[in-house]
Amino acid sequence: MSDVTHIVDSLENRISKLLHKYEALKQANLKLTQELAISERARAEQEKVVLEWEEKYNALKLANSMLGSSETKTEAKLKINTLIREIDYCIAQLSE
Repeated sequence: MSDVTHIVDSLENRISKLLHKYEALKQANLKLTQELAISERARAEQEKVVLEWEEKYNALKLANSMLGSSETKTEAKLKINTLIREIDYCIAQLSE
């Protein structure tokens, strides 16, 4: 009978340890999930900032090319032609 009691006590001890480890892992998982959410929000904000800077860079580049920079004159002409085509398309859509 003593062996059975010893086995039961051993099992209870192991189960207790497993439950403790389970709770610790559960808390660690929750913490990591929260950190991941924070990191994803920060990454999304950084992507937004990068896109804003790219738009500003492209606008500045276009402005510089329109000022007469010889190396980007062709690029400015292409951009103006694209804008004219878009305006023509809009006018055509409005007149239909």
